[in-house]
Amino acid sequence: MERNRPRLMANFRLMKGILSQNRFKSGLLLGLLTLFTMPAVAKTANFGTITLVSNSGKESVSVSGYTGGSYSLSAIKNRDRNNNSCIGFADPNPDYILILKQDVPKLKMQVNSGGSDTTILVQGPNDNIIRCGDDTGRSKDANINDKNWKAGTYKLWIGTFNPGVKYNYTLSLDQS
Repeated sequence: MERNRPRLMANFRLMKGILSQNRFKSGLLLGLLTLFTMPAVAKTANFGTITLVSNSGKESVSVSGYTGGSYSLSAIKNRDRNNNSCIGFADPNPDYILILKQDVPKLKMQVNSGGSDTTILVQGPNDNIIRCGDDTGRSKDANINDKNWKAGTYKLWIGTFNPGVKYNYTLSLDQS
């Protein structure tokens, strides 16, 4: 046994080196996976990204989607910056990401589902600023008509008054 001791010690050091390299590689791989997958999840929107470039008051955009989900929008915030109630149910992921390249003095968002009971919640350009909309006059479709939209990235959720309801809709964004 004494004669084999140097050889055993050499094998032990070799195995220890291999194990430490594999642990390093495993840790590195896990770190890289976390780094590259987390931002993708955080920025995912169900129906894509809308970009408004100009603040001239003439740009308008319409997009289509459908409601669905049982995530309570009041979990994001109960009331918005104008003290409107934030109600409705939607998917946990935002339906759209809105990018404003410049400040926009006035912006109207109108949901058209043919009169179904829809809601809307907008979060941004930071997580603390929330705008919510519900029924508009005689229509049960939601809208938000607000001022002072700062340049930045916004998350938009289109919801319904009741959970799990699917309505097709068109969302119109108009600068006025």
